[in-house]
Amino acid sequence: MKDVKQEKLTDTVAFRLGTLGAITADRFAEGIAVHGLRPKHAGLLALLASGAAASQQEIARAMRVTPSLVVGLADHLEELGAVGRERDPGDRRRQVLTLTDRGLELLAACTGVAHTLDEELTAGLGDAPAAALREALAVLAARSGLPG
Repeated sequence: MKDVKQEKLTDTVAFRLGTLGAITADRFAEGIAVHGLRPKHAGLLALLASGAAASQQEIARAMRVTPSLVVGLADHLEELGAVGRERDPGDRRRQVLTLTDRGLELLAACTGVAHTLDEELTAGLGDAPAAALREALAVLAARSGLPG
């Protein structure tokens, strides 16, 4: 184990990921704001597209947010025509969200913004280091229970 006293905070993976993550999240938020979206809206759209969750309760668990926040996010996305809500025929108390064609368009726009940021972040790394970074981040995300 490293001598913690010798290592600077700014050299730790946690600090660097956190700082770069905050900067990147702000830039992503700016890029998607023109579509009337915030990052959690994009996350909900991506989650629906992945098929990992459909009900508002499942989405709340997957996104690690309160169900009331999902309701607010879904309300906004419904106003934009990005999602539809349907009652689950098997459980009338359960609302299922579906992605509409407009939702797919908005998700594609969010993905475009993310790809632009990816290119900027990995510029100068070269193909092999950029691929290694993507792979390492995928492993870390999976270990944290994030959908792929």
